[in-house]
Amino acid sequence: MPAFILRRLGQTLLVLFVTSALVFGGLYLVGDPIEILVNPAADEAEKARAAAALGLDRPVLEQYWVFLKGAAGGDLGLSFVFGRPAIEVILERMPATLELALLAMLMSVGTGIPLGLYAGLYPERISSKAIMAGSILGFSLPTFWVGLLLIMVFAVQLGWLPSTGRGPTQDVFGLPVSILSLEGLKYAFLPSLNLALFKLSLIIRLTRAQVREQVLLDYIRFARAKGLPRARVIGVHLLKNIMIPLVTVIGLELGSVIAFAIVTESVFAWPGMGKLVIDSMFQLDRPVVVAYLLVVVVMFILINLAVDILYAALDPRVRLDGSSA
Repeated sequence: MPAFILRRLGQTLLVLFVTSALVFGGLYLVGDPIEILVNPAADEAEKARAAAALGLDRPVLEQYWVFLKGAAGGDLGLSFVFGRPAIEVILERMPATLELALLAMLMSVGTGIPLGLYAGLYPERISSKAIMAGSILGFSLPTFWVGLLLIMVFAVQLGWLPSTGRGPTQDVFGLPVSILSLEGLKYAFLPSLNLALFKLSLIIRLTRAQVREQVLLDYIRFARAKGLPRARVIGVHLLKNIMIPLVTVIGLELGSVIAFAIVTESVFAWPGMGKLVIDSMFQLDRPVVVAYLLVVVVMFILINLAVDILYAALDPRVRLDGSSA
């Protein structure tokens, strides 16, 4: 186990280096931040002073080398717009994105697994076919359109829920959290539901497929032949085995929810990392964009590491040191 974790951390450094090089080079080619940050009426001398103050007057390779030296010590540069460390700006918005992603995954997993289990156990029922038809809609409808529809129905027409923004927060271990209060949940419900619909459809279909495959295997037939109660066969034997592939998918989807919450956060004006990076792209705030992508890469890798460890715990045949049971 320790060797596996060290190997994965070594791979993390390589991935971060490649990601930073690609993003830094790509952003350098997009445009000149000085044209956005400086008053259009400013003369060339003022623009040159601003570029020198931000280090943008140096060659791109020198800029990247300065960035790498700072990143090695945890310094990802100063935001051009906020004038503060980019990592600090990112971490301020991270709790909002994380609570939205976690709430969305709770909705997806808590609803998707029971619905997929039901559809797999009773595939010929009309209700099961309705569930599968609904999952197709979840795959097909664009996220931004569904978000606007949710706002129009539940916020504008019915007036049940707020349409944009984040509710009141309270500090938990120094982090601002909004979903611990009813008012905060009202603000988070619509964006979380919008973010959860695609993942919900995926989990439903994956769970159903696993159930249809597992119920035909010998261990299920043997458990039934032993006279075990149906609830035990499903809840212990069947559910434990279908959770092995589900854990992998759920872990990867949690990473994608965090990384790709950009559209939902933009539609609902949710003050998370996604909305921040969109605004930073328009303002050519390179340090914030690079810092965001590196943070997301680290989160992806840590989630994948946790999934691998949990996968090995669920399936004794898997050994993280490369040997097989």
